[in-house]
Amino acid sequence: MKQYQHPTADQFSLTCVLHALSDPVRLNYVQCLATLTCEQPCGAIATPVAKSTMSHHLRVLREAGIIRIRTEGTHSLTSLRWDELEARFPGVFTSVLKAVDKNVLVEEE
Repeated sequence: MKQYQHPTADQFSLTCVLHALSDPVRLNYVQCLATLTCEQPCGAIATPVAKSTMSHHLRVLREAGIIRIRTEGTHSLTSLRWDELEARFPGVFTSVLKAVDKNVLVEEE
């Protein structure tokens, strides 16, 4: 099974993180992961895009340092690197996710 390369926390770039979160599909995926307490198979979160497109989105999120993909047997498991992001850019990641939640509430009203 493929082993994925992940940046170390000191290699995180705020520009890359914000770019990765600027796409609605990626932001929704991250928001869904944030509500879960454990690793999820890459395909467990429903997305409105083709599998190949989602692979691209996961690569962007992984290379930015937002998610970690771990292989176990034939499965790829995804988790957020929340603690590492918060240590590197205190409050930024949490603020973005909170802002998304508020925007969803405003749009639904």
